[in-house]
Amino acid sequence: MNIVIGSDDIGLGLKNALREYVETQGHTCDDLGTYSHDAVDYPDIALKVAEDIAAGKHERGILICGTGIGMAIVANKVPGVRAAQVHDVYQAERARKSNDA
Repeated sequence: MNIVIGSDDIGLGLKNALREYVETQGHTCDDLGTYSHDAVDYPDIALKVAEDIAAGKHERGILICGTGIGMAIVANKVPGVRAAQVHDVYQAERARKSNDA
């Protein structure tokens, strides 16, 4: 599967760990940033990831920030994208199966 990932500066460590894990599972994972702990505007990252999903460049996307709320709000403004804030595997499974997120 072709996956795209992005985070703000707060989520950088988790983003890097998830990217590595996704790749060990045999998937490609394009990283759209951020790449440092310098402050960044999370809407810019969320928009890039969501636009790539909407354009069909990637099958799935992962967005990570301090709460997940802002990233999901921004991504959901892109036509054709459904994003959900999740905190565990069960919520992620249900968001995908029940809401096509």
